[in-house]
Amino acid sequence: MTEQLPNCPQCGSPYTYEDGLQLVCPECAYEWTAGEELVQTEQMDVKDANGNPLQDGDTVTVIKDLKVKGSSSVLKIGTKVKGIRLVEGDHNIDCKITGFGAMKLKSEFVKKG
Repeated sequence: MTEQLPNCPQCGSPYTYEDGLQLVCPECAYEWTAGEELVQTEQMDVKDANGNPLQDGDTVTVIKDLKVKGSSSVLKIGTKVKGIRLVEGDHNIDCKITGFGAMKLKSEFVKKG
């Protein structure tokens, strides 16, 4: 008689419940329609120079003086970068750096923390 509801496709929680036509996860607040496939935003495996995994929103420190392309400026060693965003591509970190503006960095030139 009782229908087995699917686990949350976002976090895997077995505690999903129905809310009208929607299914809702009480743990991560993800909502979806029954039968709808989750468009998986593949978790990128980006690591810093020391091999520590990076995530969106992390704060990183530049470990080497970096020339800023198209400018005579240099991004100095020890520069802190807050609130990074991971992206696909060769330069896999999008960020805003005070005094420089929006930039793309390679994860191999930063360390977490």
